[in-house]
Amino acid sequence: MKIDTKIKDIIARVIDGYLITKDEIIYLLRIDHHSINGGFIMAAANEINRAASKGKAEVHAQIGMNLSPCPNNCSFCAFAANNGVFKERNELGVEDIIQMAIKAEASGANAIFFMTTGDYPFGKFTEISKEVREKLRSDTVTIANIGDFGLEEGKILKDAGYTGTYHALRIGEGRDTNIEPQTRLDTFKAARETGLLLGTCVEPVGPEHSIDEISEKILIGREARPCYSGAMRRISIPGSSLEKYGIISEFCLAYLVSVVRLAMGRDLTGNCTHEPNLLGATAGANLFWAEVGTNPRDTEVETSKGRGLGVASCIEMFKEADFEILKGPSVIYSERNII
Repeated sequence: MKIDTKIKDIIARVIDGYLITKDEIIYLLRIDHHSINGGFIMAAANEINRAASKGKAEVHAQIGMNLSPCPNNCSFCAFAANNGVFKERNELGVEDIIQMAIKAEASGANAIFFMTTGDYPFGKFTEISKEVREKLRSDTVTIANIGDFGLEEGKILKDAGYTGTYHALRIGEGRDTNIEPQTRLDTFKAARETGLLLGTCVEPVGPEHSIDEISEKILIGREARPCYSGAMRRISIPGSSLEKYGIISEFCLAYLVSVVRLAMGRDLTGNCTHEPNLLGATAGANLFWAEVGTNPRDTEVETSKGRGLGVASCIEMFKEADFEILKGPSVIYSERNII
């Protein structure tokens, strides 16, 4: 058995500091995941990832602040009005959010994300954010995971203490959602122009998605100049129009994570996999999320009773993959860590 010469050349280009082409990304995606070539790709991504992050992994906590029958109707989301999972609005109180954030901080989370549905009032979000920010340590990194926003909103988020945002042009955007792809790209631009660091990933990946569509989303993420990328698989929501397609395996997700890691280049510190899994941590991922509150992939109102893992569980999983856990504020969400 021999390693494909073209794969060796592609990986050598990454090691030399080049960004690989769409055709090269597609070539990697087409390799049999279970072949010696597939194993070589995953091992190379793992080594490159550990070198870029100095062998350190990060766990970021996410607090889902609300749920509602959301009019954006993303078919893969438990909050979508069309999916009928949640028929009433439910919101965490400010004190609950503060206590969850303080607990995440004390548990060793390197950043804390605050997530809302797309229809959550922006003004309310920023007012609550300011109250929460006052109760956290000054060096705690906070990230906004909210709906689309423009330049003015971006400036307000910065003023409210946010270091960055999570945002993605999802697979199926405009087809499986009521959100136009350009709206997502406009938010990327607003984040960049207001100094908010952008985290993104290729998501939510299902078995029916083509290599062409996946490669397109990898490149869109790279062109947004994020501080990390990665991949997330779609979790089937009961009764949704996408449920019939099922779910990709964690192994398939880990392979995709490895290709995204290579596509993002040699030096980017962060690469994520979601939901947290050991295979991803051995194939190019060094970022997990711990989740409390609401969760768009969960039918439980409180995800810590369902799909969500805690900070301690995520840390232990990374330790099983022989990672050192970063102590203190996120390095991934830092100004120097951009493609």
